[in-house]
Amino acid sequence: MIRKLLHLIKKLVILFFLFSILSVIVLRYVPVYFTPLMGIRMIEQIREKKSPMLIHTWVGFDDISENLKLAVIASEDQLFYEHKGFDEKQIRKAIEESKKGKRRRGASTISQQTAKNVFLWPRSSWFRKGLETYFTMLIEIFWSKDRILHVYLNSIEMGDGVYGAEAVAQHHFSGSASRLTKEQSALIAATLPNPLHFNSRNPSPYMYKRQTHILRQMRNVRLPGKKAGK
Repeated sequence: MIRKLLHLIKKLVILFFLFSILSVIVLRYVPVYFTPLMGIRMIEQIREKKSPMLIHTWVGFDDISENLKLAVIASEDQLFYEHKGFDEKQIRKAIEESKKGKRRRGASTISQQTAKNVFLWPRSSWFRKGLETYFTMLIEIFWSKDRILHVYLNSIEMGDGVYGAEAVAQHHFSGSASRLTKEQSALIAATLPNPLHFNSRNPSPYMYKRQTHILRQMRNVRLPGKKAGK
């Protein structure tokens, strides 16, 4: 029985690795129309006796304003195009601050957030963090940086039932993702720490403060082949 059980576990592990690698390779080319997070949020809405809402439209990388690309990088991960999936400096800072009893800070890169959003679930645990690390390494191996940012901007939660750049642009600003201004993009980026609490359509004074900070940071960020803030 023990040998059979170990043999079964071995098979399941091999199948997991094969399936996960295949999934990452396929999604390098195929649009991500639905994620586990979207499904989880819809279930939560039903439990709260609300009508399930899913507003999401996949758009091409060139159909997303460079202002939004700059804003999320400036806000979430300024070393995105330089690191290999993990910002070691921010991780060390988070560990040191945690040891000192300070408020837990986020150290997740855009690559890590993309891995979590597309392949995993939002509730944090050591097990999920381990899987997040694994999938982050996979997408860094098989996807380009532009592809990671493309999927991130199309799948990230940007409001209650609102996912991705095109959905938030249409739903909150009555326009398209390609036409988002610097100010609108910075306001969207300001919601990302907690998009269910902060709303870019009805911003609070705190969000306007965050927007001003992000706009300043955008001047120091550049996309490949572009000058900083351009």
